[in-house]
Amino acid sequence: MCRASRPSSFFIDFRELRMNTSTYTHAENRFVEIRGRRIAYRSVGTGKPLLLCLRFRGTMDSWDPAFIDALARQGLQVITFDYPGLGLSEGTPNYSPATLADDARDLIVALGLEKPAIGGWSLGGLAVQVFMARYGTLVSHVVLLGTVPAGPNVKGAEQRFNDTARKDHNDLDDQVVLFFEPRSEASRAAARRSLDRINERTEGRSPEVPVEFARSVLGETPRSPLFPADPVLQALKSTPLPVLHVGGDHDIAFPVENWYALNGQLPTVTLVTLPSTGHAPHHQYPRQAAGYVASFVLGEENA
Repeated sequence: MCRASRPSSFFIDFRELRMNTSTYTHAENRFVEIRGRRIAYRSVGTGKPLLLCLRFRGTMDSWDPAFIDALARQGLQVITFDYPGLGLSEGTPNYSPATLADDARDLIVALGLEKPAIGGWSLGGLAVQVFMARYGTLVSHVVLLGTVPAGPNVKGAEQRFNDTARKDHNDLDDQVVLFFEPRSEASRAAARRSLDRINERTEGRSPEVPVEFARSVLGETPRSPLFPADPVLQALKSTPLPVLHVGGDHDIAFPVENWYALNGQLPTVTLVTLPSTGHAPHHQYPRQAAGYVASFVLGEENA
């Protein structure tokens, strides 16, 4: 948890308590100075800290509040943040997973988090894998959402992900293509509900990621391999840290098949695949996904 000085006796700062236990829709934007940059973050819930790293073109307002709130209700202090130079954070934007891993390390140190869990969605999951290889002793668990393991791929991304992700703006239909399963009526309905929840926040929203920057990073066609980092793959194969990956059975950005191709080679990795969904299984199944994450991170502590 974040360290904070408190006066002696039984005084309780109820303002701080309200900020930590509010819903994500109304969570206060906070800021911390890190290496000359003002980094924006939000904190919801109390208990075991879980730092979450963002997806490509994401900001703090890209997380589904139902997922964040469900994590908080189960005993986690959930911390989200905007990458430097994006959203409400100052600095120079850089989507290199290695740079983002350093940014996460800096935030953990700045907030005084002691052995938190760390999680990442999509691009954030790539950053978290680099973090695990470099700074694994700082955290207790690794949670990956809709991402890909380092190294060779048995299945690449689909062209329509790049085509859709490069648009100036992504409407509901685009959200369905990018993050859900267009062939499933239930998934399309879940996409609308998720987007409605995300849009409930009307004040203090993070500015969108500039599309020109995003396009320059993504490129016009999918990369192969998707995440060419052999040292990180070796870290996945040898880390003592418990690792959880929650994926969708039809992820057009980071196909879940790439995880199952490593079956038997990742001794600490638990794989959960949710049906009829895509790149955002935790938005289609927010409470179910949160249950998997919370039981994974807290299970041994509560046993």
